[in-house]
Amino acid sequence: MSAAETLNRTGAQWVLPLCWAAVLLDGFDLVVLGSVLPVMLDESVWGLTPASASFASTIGLVGMMIGALVTGTITDLIGRRKVLILAVSSFSVFTALCAVAPSVFVFGLLRFLAGLGLGGCLPTSITLVTEYARGSKSSSATTTIMTGYHVGAVLTALLGLVLISPLGWRSMFIAGAAPALVLVPLMMRYLPESQSFRAATSSASAEPSASSARENIAMLFRGGMARSTVAFWVASFLGLILVYGLNTWLPEIMREAGYPLGASLGLLLTLNAGGVLGLIVAGRVADRTGVKRSTVLWFVGAAVLLTLLSIRLPAVGLYAAVLFAGFFVFSAQVLVYAYVGRAYPAATRATGLGWTTGVGRIGAISGPLLGGVLLTMGIAYPWGFYAFGAIGALAAVAIAAAARPSAQRAAPAGSAEQSDAALQESSR
Repeated sequence: MSAAETLNRTGAQWVLPLCWAAVLLDGFDLVVLGSVLPVMLDESVWGLTPASASFASTIGLVGMMIGALVTGTITDLIGRRKVLILAVSSFSVFTALCAVAPSVFVFGLLRFLAGLGLGGCLPTSITLVTEYARGSKSSSATTTIMTGYHVGAVLTALLGLVLISPLGWRSMFIAGAAPALVLVPLMMRYLPESQSFRAATSSASAEPSASSARENIAMLFRGGMARSTVAFWVASFLGLILVYGLNTWLPEIMREAGYPLGASLGLLLTLNAGGVLGLIVAGRVADRTGVKRSTVLWFVGAAVLLTLLSIRLPAVGLYAAVLFAGFFVFSAQVLVYAYVGRAYPAATRATGLGWTTGVGRIGAISGPLLGGVLLTMGIAYPWGFYAFGAIGALAAVAIAAAARPSAQRAAPAGSAEQSDAALQESSR
């Protein structure tokens, strides 16, 4: 084995843990505002109101949406390694600055800028892990790194219990930025660039330009991919309505149904525990039975279980239904990402993932809004679960309309597709 091959194999061993850690930051961001906003409202920081707090929450999601759309395209032009390091660095810097924000406007602006960086972490991490996955194991590799999302959410909630009371809400943003002090140097030293990206760009002598970025986006709709691209966007949008809608409003909906608050919070924990179990299982099922079939099945399962929650159930049945709802809901969304990672060639893979996650972020904004409207109208129980069930069913229809992964397409010699296959074979 040559020195170059040894170096590449050593770097490949770092891809999954480093990308997992980057995705963990997404989980931190999901929970951090929920942890600090009640304290900020109680202390009337900057005269904060529920309306201005909602603005700060939403503007961060808008930044993540724009970050995913832009970063995915840039990643296919300048490389996965550079973009991921820049994304983690920028998110961490702006998150740390949130701790010293002098006003709600500046706080919202910093949340937006942090979202731009964080929006690039997920599509870039999935792209790298997909391109280093062994053989046909790309679906399970994708679901494995997404467990970092839930681990990050749980750790942040626990961190809030430890830090906020003695040190104040600002300490949470310092804690959220601190991992970069270790993660970024490790990435700079050990994170490799993917061979798929190198092969796809080796023949291109020109510098990246706006025209090449537009060309990458246009490629998402060429070669028979237009239908699949639209299907991925629709499914990601609907999937994130479920993820963020349920994480935001499940306790309140269950309170409206007559369950005590303690039980409602326990159901939220059960929902996310089911999500972790689903991620462990879903990727392996997709690798064995096909990613399209599995994604459709998972969204159908989510639709059925969410609709079932509209029925008053005994305690054991209720917790089981919520556990399995989380099992299907969270991993169905991740299987969409796994599908996208296998559907596009290396030259446009990060662009495809970036736009899929970016459009999906609109669903992340819409989900809490939908739950809020239903609660305001007083019909969140049971109609909220009917609405969420219908959304899961529509996502299944969208994925069913997509083309199957294009592995069977003939690839010309020396193409990026052949490079992908060679890389996967060498990693067995």
